[in-house]
Amino acid sequence: MTERKPPGVSFESFVDKQIRDAQARGEFAHLPGAGKPAPALTETVYDELWWIKSKMAREGLAVLPPSLALRKEAEDTLAAAAVAPSERMVRRLIEGVNVKIREMMSKPPPGPPLGLKPYDVEEIVRDWHKRRSGHPGADRA
Repeated sequence: MTERKPPGVSFESFVDKQIRDAQARGEFAHLPGAGKPAPALTETVYDELWWIKSKMAREGLAVLPPSLALRKEAEDTLAAAAVAPSERMVRRLIEGVNVKIREMMSKPPPGPPLGLKPYDVEEIVRDWHKRRSGHPGADRA
């Protein structure tokens, strides 16, 4: 808004005209956060780290204690193993997460307890074969 308000025009009508002109040009069409509540209005308690949290939310980042992050990784790994294309991939996925679980078990973790033990690779492979038994061409390599 680089124009000056002309004399004799009320401030409200001048501002309204500027807004209408900008809307007509489409300057409000793709603003970030359009249609969402203002973040400052949704938070009731002041948080000193609000800007860090909002930056992390915008970037899609999350920080979990190591034991919780490993639990999540183990859960995701089991899901990936269930739909893996080969037995070799199932073994590789489960053995990889087992290494991390054993490492976490060997030292006291910061944060909540891990609550996991290494998975039985053979049992998971047997389950994988059972689920795939109805599928033709399920390879074992």
